[in-house]
Amino acid sequence: MKRSTAIAFVLAVFLLHSAYAQSPVPSSASFDIGFSPGGSALAVVEKAIGAAKSEILMACYEFTSRDIAEALESAAHRGVKVRIVADFKASHDRFSQVGILRDAGIPVRLDHHYAIFHHKFLVIDRETLETGSFNYTTAAIKHNAENAIVLWNAPSIAEAYATEWQRLWNESIDIRE
Repeated sequence: MKRSTAIAFVLAVFLLHSAYAQSPVPSSASFDIGFSPGGSALAVVEKAIGAAKSEILMACYEFTSRDIAEALESAAHRGVKVRIVADFKASHDRFSQVGILRDAGIPVRLDHHYAIFHHKFLVIDRETLETGSFNYTTAAIKHNAENAIVLWNAPSIAEAYATEWQRLWNESIDIRE
């Protein structure tokens, strides 16, 4: 997909959201988009994590990217409250970063209520949302055709995702259980 087509798609989504959603997208909202392979998807995810000031809520299916794990650890060391809900089965993959982040002191819960817990999103400070097809994996970064979008200054959208994240957190089990 050409960049101009992708931008047109994103603008159409914004307009549809504004027309049909409970609360419109603020006029001050902006976005970054990235694609993989090639590095731009990873770059926008890392930019969103790096911008966090107080909180990161992550929901993820597969998570094998050491780069993203290090960005989350760095955010936690800056005082950002990072919490993760992950797929129960995928968290047991050989290169999963979930246990490593738990061992670094980041609260992690595992969800086993679904055939596949296929979410891939970050809620940053309840104002910014990162989502898309981009799995937080080395394969997504280097080999797969995937996309990531960060919606900046879109608190109504971020809050809707935060509400869903909280529901998932509540139904999940602590990784230590």
